[in-house]
Amino acid sequence: MMKPHKAGLFLLFTFLLSSCISTKDVRYMQPNESLVINEEGLVPYNIPVYRVTKNDMLNLNIVTTPKGDAAQFYSTLNAPPPAATNAVSGSSPIGMGAGIGQGGNSNFYFNGLKVDSKGDINIMGIGFVKAEGRTIEDITQEIQNRVNENFVDGKSEVRLNTDGITYYILGDVETIEISGEKKVHKNTLTITEALSINGGLNRTVDRTNIKIHRKLPEGIKIARIDLTREDVMNSPYYWVQNGDEIFLTTRSKNLNGLGKDPIQTLTTGVSVLTTALSIYLILTRL
Repeated sequence: MMKPHKAGLFLLFTFLLSSCISTKDVRYMQPNESLVINEEGLVPYNIPVYRVTKNDMLNLNIVTTPKGDAAQFYSTLNAPPPAATNAVSGSSPIGMGAGIGQGGNSNFYFNGLKVDSKGDINIMGIGFVKAEGRTIEDITQEIQNRVNENFVDGKSEVRLNTDGITYYILGDVETIEISGEKKVHKNTLTITEALSINGGLNRTVDRTNIKIHRKLPEGIKIARIDLTREDVMNSPYYWVQNGDEIFLTTRSKNLNGLGKDPIQTLTTGVSVLTTALSIYLILTRL
């Protein structure tokens, strides 16, 4: 029969092996055969086109020549503050002012164009324009066509944008440093870029189970991606869209204080073993 101390050491060794995190658990985009590449050996871009949804906030500027007749057509309520009137050298922007922000920014909320409950935006001097379900480029072209009816062709330019890409990261107490609302002023953003901007993921996060809530005109799409697999680059969810919510999951064994680092795992294991042996000695003396 195995002696108690030897049995305890055996159990401790088994416990440590099962509790430790391997490099396979934390390494990003490990090679796998499912990765799709083209004939040139490149990973094709699979960037989804962002389509406007209800309650989106948009930023509109209409740039004209300094002596254009914009003031006769567009209300002064649409004019930007004086500090924003030199956005383009030799021209004057009119419209909804310089874009300030999205998702909690009060200036943008009160001055931007809101997509209403019917999916429209209302531009003074132009009227209602359907926005929901359409791309920014498509909406811009329709506004440009309407503006061209009131200006000499080539004397105005419509600029419509969201304020970059706003996304949200939600984790638990182990990932509190990178949680919250994030914003980048880029046209495209990968999830690895988004996470690296915020310091990356610590070893307690389950990289195989990253959940994403994506806002679409039809509703919210829920997807899961595995950042340890190289073929994640083929997924449309590899590319962050405006309004995405990224949920980080902690491994269950890390919630018990295990696997965070070797010293902590060893300390926890020794504590468990010491407690078990103490209980055993007490019971054998009864």
